[in-house]
Amino acid sequence: MQRQLVLAIYVPTLLLAFCSGLLIPVLPIFVREEFTLSYGLIGLVLAANAIGMIIGDVPAGALVGRLGLKRSMLIGIAGMALGTLAFTWASSVYELILYSIFVGFASTLWNISRHAYLAEAAPSGQRGRAIAIFGGINRMGSFIGPIVGGALGGWLGLRAPFFLYAVLALIALLFPFWFLVESSQRAPSRGGIRGHTGHLWHVLRDNYRVLFTAGSGQLFAQMIRSGRGIVVPLFAADILGLDVSQIGLIVGLSSAVDMSMFYPAGYVMDRFGRKFAYVPSFAIQALGMALIPFTGSFLTLLLATSLIGFGNGLGSGTMMTLGADLAPLGERSEFLGLWRLIGDGGAMGGPIVVGWVAGLLGLGPATFVIAGIGLAAALALGTLVPETLHRSAPSTSA
Repeated sequence: MQRQLVLAIYVPTLLLAFCSGLLIPVLPIFVREEFTLSYGLIGLVLAANAIGMIIGDVPAGALVGRLGLKRSMLIGIAGMALGTLAFTWASSVYELILYSIFVGFASTLWNISRHAYLAEAAPSGQRGRAIAIFGGINRMGSFIGPIVGGALGGWLGLRAPFFLYAVLALIALLFPFWFLVESSQRAPSRGGIRGHTGHLWHVLRDNYRVLFTAGSGQLFAQMIRSGRGIVVPLFAADILGLDVSQIGLIVGLSSAVDMSMFYPAGYVMDRFGRKFAYVPSFAIQALGMALIPFTGSFLTLLLATSLIGFGNGLGSGTMMTLGADLAPLGERSEFLGLWRLIGDGGAMGGPIVVGWVAGLLGLGPATFVIAGIGLAAALALGTLVPETLHRSAPSTSA
């Protein structure tokens, strides 16, 4: 099982995280330079990926149940490769939005299927570390990817990272194809999409309280995380005048700080409780985001983003772990589909909020708004969500 987990899940996760990292410093600049768009439209293009995820979360939960984990992963990765490659021939902003939505839709199959596999493979007392390692592997790719993407974009042009993304994503596809053995414990089909939709309504009815309370924290958490992806590149380029290779270096080095925290995050979650990781995580991210408007150079921006990276690293895998903890055993994929729907709503909202506020008031005020949302995440998760770590001993009766 451990070898299968590494080769079928962790290795493609590393490759695809590297692919995503390639585009972090490049995509906002690519959209601005190639199509001369306002902050609001740049935010919409970046949010379109999350819009695709939102569209895909519910049907993806149904497809994972019908297709199984392996086929869902393969279709999802292939769709991500194709959709990202399509960016290179886009001739209008509408095409960019369409392709980004397609990539987001495809990624839901990959995300939900691997999340369900991790939830099945790890018991509660080890789940925090297993998913934090997963989060750390994501962050390894996010550390190297922006540096390579920024350098490649500066050397060969802003389209080059998109080609590299597509090639590496297809290589990543080979690992679940060869090494993943479909679980024998998968639930039987519930009568297709229509039958699944009825069952999903049942899951929503039974879990609406926890989806509202914990989900509000998840929504705000993903907003600050996605908001960083538009604030940092545009602030660095438009306010500080940095080039794409310098932006890639800032994002990559801050991701190195982020990456270094994945094991402590998993240890804290499994030893002390989930709250001890995710509450300080989003409070620290909010502080780092609020410092960005006061930066005036490469170094000071790097220090602020490194603080954000430290906070995000402390939250490595926390939202996935919380979702896995809360998911009912017999309805895991359906619950996780709803959980991801909420989180993807936050991922969509972050760039839209930044673009809208920046268009009206400037990037500085937009950054403060996102910082406030990060603080709201810490407060919601700290006050509305009970501790979800279940220890094997000692046991107590309800």
